[in-house]
Amino acid sequence: MPEGQRARAEYDDLPDGVVVADAAGRVVAANAAAERILRTPRDRLLGRPLDAALPLRDPQGRDWWACTRPFGGLRSRVRQPERLLLLIRDDGEEQPLLVTASFQRDDERKLSGVTVCLRDTLARSRHEHSAAELVSVVAHELRSPLTSVKGFTATLLGKWERFTDEQKRHMLTTVNADADRLTRLISELLDVSRIETGRLELHKQPVDLAELVQHDVAGRVAAGEPADRFRVEVAQPTPEVWADPDKLAQVIGNVIENALRHGAGAVTVAVAGRNGGVDVEVTDEGEGIPDEALPRVFGKFWRGGDRGGTGLGLFVAKGIIDAHGGTMTAGRAPAGGAAIGFTLPIGAPAG
Repeated sequence: MPEGQRARAEYDDLPDGVVVADAAGRVVAANAAAERILRTPRDRLLGRPLDAALPLRDPQGRDWWACTRPFGGLRSRVRQPERLLLLIRDDGEEQPLLVTASFQRDDERKLSGVTVCLRDTLARSRHEHSAAELVSVVAHELRSPLTSVKGFTATLLGKWERFTDEQKRHMLTTVNADADRLTRLISELLDVSRIETGRLELHKQPVDLAELVQHDVAGRVAAGEPADRFRVEVAQPTPEVWADPDKLAQVIGNVIENALRHGAGAVTVAVAGRNGGVDVEVTDEGEGIPDEALPRVFGKFWRGGDRGGTGLGLFVAKGIIDAHGGTMTAGRAPAGGAAIGFTLPIGAPAG
């Protein structure tokens, strides 16, 4: 097999772009990822001088090849550390790339080849943007309850004797509620981390989904939500599922909270056994989710409107359902509002 074909076969499975030049500085191989990143067919790269195939500039506008001198310079060099460089296209467009190079040398330390690795910065930029947005969202969500906790505790400590028992009870109740809010936020953030790193732990046992739904609704009514805001519809019989009850209670709570926060009218929770699984669907009577937003509903930071929240609840809910082997969907309810639901398979572990 010719050298170029052999190198192509070796590098084509790599996710990063690879361009290989011989001792004369001519490109002898380029993998599929390099074609995609450079937006240039492989045939147009092969045989060209490396600096012409990859016209790279540093952030100060200097020719990277003139600065690094891979075909001259010190014989002791075997690699060039990763740097953010600009690929200058024929139309003048500048494309940021992460570039690193390794220098192959023979026994006499003469250069026998150069391998350049290219990585598109788009994925990294998205990750950095996501991280920055997470910090912004968390800071915003933390500020309000922390301000409340600090304000009320400072007031009580400084002027305890001036307040009636009823006033003290009100302030302490508010502090307690805000502390619960902070705890939920921290738990949500930990779940996001576990989902993204594949470390979400499930402690499974037989679970009655209808019972979890009724318990969640009863807790909301006891906390002050109007009872007529909820309708629970359970189609009997409803099979049990083998799942983590705490995690599913969290999913149900997140979906119902989303309907209360962003929807309108009555919130209907329907539970039914169907096709070897159990379906739970939560619908409201609001404006619903715009069609263009449906693909983003389960992404991080999606918010259905301007009514606050971290935008992480449905992301966490879907991560939990996926970990159970279930599916989660979003769409429009028959009445026009939002419909968000999930399906879990019926069954217990083998043996």
